Amino acid sequence: MEFHPQPRGGQPKPWAFPAPERGELPNGLTVLRCHRPGQKVVAVEINLLAPLDAEPRQQEGVAAIMARAFSEGTDRHSAEEFSAELERCGATLDAHADHPGIRVSLEVPASRLTKALGLLSDALRAPAFPESEIERLVRNRLDEIPHELANPARRAAIALSDELFPDVSRLSRPRQGAEKTIERIDAAAVRAFYEAHVRPSTATAVVVGDFTGVDLDKALADTLGTWTGAVGEERPMPPITADDSGRVIIVDRPGSVQTQLLIGRIGPDRHDRVWPAQVLGTYCLGGTLTSRLDRVLREEKGYTYGVRAFGQVLRSAPDGTGASLLAINGSVATDVTGPALADLWQVLRTLAEEGLTDAERDAAVQNLVGVAPLRYETAAAVAGTLADQVEQYLPDDYQARLYARLAETGTVEATAAVVAAFPADRLVTVLVGDASQIADPVRDLGIGEVTVVTD
Repeated sequence: MEFHPQPRGGQPKPWAFPAPERGELPNGLTVLRCHRPGQKVVAVEINLLAPLDAEPRQQEGVAAIMARAFSEGTDRHSAEEFSAELERCGATLDAHADHPGIRVSLEVPASRLTKALGLLSDALRAPAFPESEIERLVRNRLDEIPHELANPARRAAIALSDELFPDVSRLSRPRQGAEKTIERIDAAAVRAFYEAHVRPSTATAVVVGDFTGVDLDKALADTLGTWTGAVGEERPMPPITADDSGRVIIVDRPGSVQTQLLIGRIGPDRHDRVWPAQVLGTYCLGGTLTSRLDRVLREEKGYTYGVRAFGQVLRSAPDGTGASLLAINGSVATDVTGPALADLWQVLRTLAEEGLTDAERDAAVQNLVGVAPLRYETAAAVAGTLADQVEQYLPDDYQARLYARLAETGTVEATAAVVAAFPADRLVTVLVGDASQIADPVRDLGIGEVTVVTD
């Protein structure tokens, strides 16, 4: 029998997050392009500067309805025809609204890129916003609201936003609007919001994929380059304020067999120099199955299927100011809600007293930095991150520099950042569960004043 030698791995190739090429079309549209050989499905992301705080107070949710309506017909195609044309291209088109603005996403085979860009251009340049389709989208949104309120995780997120931010802040209210504001939206309201905020001079297009054989300059000029609009005035961003004094809000769900946990506060956004260390420390706390929270609450105590800690940017500004939501979420059985919270707080206190270990830091770096090439294998992943950078007013090389910073961050720096991010005495805790079963055990913990609310 002949034995062949065991194959050996080769030398790893150096990797860096792709650097885009930045330019501008004559109509003022900023374009970031990134040629990725082999990526035959091209991803396009359009950032529209139409933030939620620009919505009329009595018609909150109009941005979300407008985003959905972009695919409901144009001056050239009805809604059905537009959908059929996308299918013929093998393309998908999606759009959503969030606090920084509206994101429109397109994926299409490179061979049909020009045709799909033409459809995208039509949707942005001359959306029809037909009355019947807007009415249908409004009804759909109203139908979604009861389901969102019935979902414990979603209900906890709504309650946390309401608690953290003052009533005057758009951040305190549901991103896609509430029932009483959605009901006031019609085609005229959508058209007015579109005309006030959607224009090429304040938009950015990110295009990522294999452009071999594609004249991208001509494709962009013939499609998105035909989109016109007046130059808008710069809109000041309201400051972000929040009250993260320690307290507990219980959203009562009688008979619930589980308690949904969402514990949070606000912190700095990605412009702050502490962000890389905060990312690393938060990952050590609750970023994966082997992190501290899971090791205690899941593996040792069996309270949960998983608890996660994360930082999510809420909104950034050109001057480098902004805020992120720092949070811990998960669910536990009703009868162990008190003990689970006690152990969670003990994890935070122990972290502050003893710090992270070098082994935890090294594992986090390997997981965050080492797997980055796999995370960005698709054009859509690269385009999404580049669009995030645009949305958050970050330089084009931010993500590449972030990985370098993560690799350089030491254990002491990561410890200091995560302890500052999750101070045990300044966390707003939202619990969605059976108040009759969990209120007293939670009060006994002394982690803040307990308030019970009913839907």
